[in-house]
Amino acid sequence: MSSVKPTTEITIAFSVSDRSKSADWYLKHFGFVVSATYPEMGWTELQTSTPGVTIGLGDMEAPKPGNCVPVFGVSDLDASRAILQAANVRFDGETITVPGMTKIATLYDPDGNALMISQDLTKGAS
Repeated sequence: MSSVKPTTEITIAFSVSDRSKSADWYLKHFGFVVSATYPEMGWTELQTSTPGVTIGLGDMEAPKPGNCVPVFGVSDLDASRAILQAANVRFDGETITVPGMTKIATLYDPDGNALMISQDLTKGAS
């Protein structure tokens, strides 16, 4: 049986009510650095002190505690999704592509916990 081979990158995604305020909190208390911000997507990324681990902050009107979604980097999202779908893994809708930024898809573990897989398109791959 084939399996998805995650890259060495992982993003821990949090829904927040104010990305700027949340980013400032992480900078102040943990020393993280803003590595990217996409206002049109309501998204900010913070580089942690752990290589390959990023905190993602996404705008949400009414965030609920416990809504953390790990986002696993993959080198080929379409191939990874096909492998998972062949194993009857449940996905939430279609793959979302933000040209020049990312491809991302939401899926669920057997208990209904949301996870995402993401392909970085900023490095010239599509």
